[in-house]
Amino acid sequence: MLDTLIAGVLRGNVYALGAVGISLVFGVMNVVNFAQFSFFGLGAMLTWFFVVQLGLTFWVALPLVLAVCAVIGLLTNVAVVRPLAKYLPLAAMLSTYAVSLILDNTSQMVFGANSRVFPQVLQTSNLHIGNMRFGTADVVMLGITAVLMVVMSLFLKYGKVGRGIRATAQDQEAALQMGIPVGAVQNLSFVIASALGGLAGIFMALYVGVADPTSGLNAGMTAFVAATLGGLGSLVGAVIGGFVLGILESFGVYIFGGSADQIIVFVILIAVLIIRPGGLLGKVPLISSEPLTGTFLGKGRPFRIPKWVWPSAFVVGGIVVPLVSNDYILSTGTQVLVYAIIAAGFTVTAGQAGVMALGQAGPIAIGAYTSALITLYLHVSFWLALPIAGIVAAIVASILSAPIWGVKGHYISIATLGIGIVIVAIIQLVVPMGIQGIPWPQIGDTVLFSARDFYFIDFGVLVLTLLVMWRIRRSHLGRVISSVGADEVAALASGVRVRDYKALAFAISAFFAGLGGSLLAHQYTYIDTTIFTMMMSLLVVTIVILGGVNLPYGAVVGAIILIGGLEALRFTDELRIIVYGLVLILAVRFRPGGILVRNS
Repeated sequence: MLDTLIAGVLRGNVYALGAVGISLVFGVMNVVNFAQFSFFGLGAMLTWFFVVQLGLTFWVALPLVLAVCAVIGLLTNVAVVRPLAKYLPLAAMLSTYAVSLILDNTSQMVFGANSRVFPQVLQTSNLHIGNMRFGTADVVMLGITAVLMVVMSLFLKYGKVGRGIRATAQDQEAALQMGIPVGAVQNLSFVIASALGGLAGIFMALYVGVADPTSGLNAGMTAFVAATLGGLGSLVGAVIGGFVLGILESFGVYIFGGSADQIIVFVILIAVLIIRPGGLLGKVPLISSEPLTGTFLGKGRPFRIPKWVWPSAFVVGGIVVPLVSNDYILSTGTQVLVYAIIAAGFTVTAGQAGVMALGQAGPIAIGAYTSALITLYLHVSFWLALPIAGIVAAIVASILSAPIWGVKGHYISIATLGIGIVIVAIIQLVVPMGIQGIPWPQIGDTVLFSARDFYFIDFGVLVLTLLVMWRIRRSHLGRVISSVGADEVAALASGVRVRDYKALAFAISAFFAGLGGSLLAHQYTYIDTTIFTMMMSLLVVTIVILGGVNLPYGAVVGAIILIGGLEALRFTDELRIIVYGLVLILAVRFRPGGILVRNS
């Protein structure tokens, strides 16, 4: 048990470093920084390169790596985040996600996609207490973290710039009026956070003995959970959250096994947010609207769409494209249509209820597995399995998310992300091997298996989805849901049961996500949980934002650009994710309200 405790402390050490950086940026800029995740993998790979390829000593490579990460963090803030952070927190968050994609894929291009054995720069098992063995590396990691935390504490408490950081975190407008250079403070916060992320990545590589350019996502996400657990914006809370999470995770893996890792982490997060909505040491958010969407609606100049566009689009999309296109284009078209269905349903939650749920991969996975299992083992017709998949996704997602609707601010988005990841992790435990041989749809004795068949099915479901969404928006129910997103306090004062309508909006979105999952399952004929990743969830969010968060038909435009555009870049696999990231940055920078935006 003592070995497990030590392992938990070492894990927590890494999480605490990453969590401090995440909380620092959030406190100063009110931005959830996904780019922080990439510095974990980047720090490890740069250290490997300097030590193994260039022959530098570890103690020379260490400050070089921190300096490189700090410079990249500074450039990220100046060029990408800061222009958007003040006005559009969601756009700033999406831009950090785009930067993360660019950094991860650039790292893979430069260093290769394979893992590398991390050099044993410090001994790992030369010390012992009783029967427990540990190494110089463990002592050095804990020592460096302890020194850094003390130095940062003194810097923030007594240093002039440190006091400026604290003042900016408390009230940015007041800090500006007092003459504090807020821009410089924000730049410094990104520099410190990025360097801490790189250091955390080095420590993680020392701990596991492997450097991987893609390792930042899992470690970074857990550090993000630790920051939320401690209370976003609280640096002391971030340290406590990191060590608490590391220790609980280690004991949970010891008791339940490594396959329960993700479930343990996010169940802890959700439980803490329900009991302490602001985290262990954070403040309960006082704002009544969801900050990731509240300042995002109604920005930009709306495009006016003539009425003749709709029948024309129906004819082109439903008749011309399937008749003149080859199988490759039609296969791409089916992906566009499925994601458009999922994203159009999501506009009820994000655009009307004002809740930016980040865990859509969970309901998609529920729909896919439900449809696959009942058609394969219960021999239910695809046409009946499709709505059942949507209903089951809505019910399960509603039950699991029921406790979180009292959570406010950014925390509700983070909680929905946790629910999505937990759903996929539970499915992995129940069905570890995936499902193959999923039957194709049939009409009578005719099996529908061609790309053209699936295109017609997906197009029909999309048309029905848009009609249902249009009807909901024009109904009394839709207006009530929209009032919740527009002004939660006014809605409460008018007698609207805000929590219930948020839950209902999420259930509607989950229903259409379940439909999309069912369609994907029967087109692939094989599914496993590696399909339903956080990348899928963020892709849905990006489609909605790019097309216009208020508009279901904007989701179609967003899907065409993102899914179709990515497929168009298939000839250059190494560059297409980088190009996707650049397109996303440009989109949120110059069309922050979406391509088809409507004034709120």
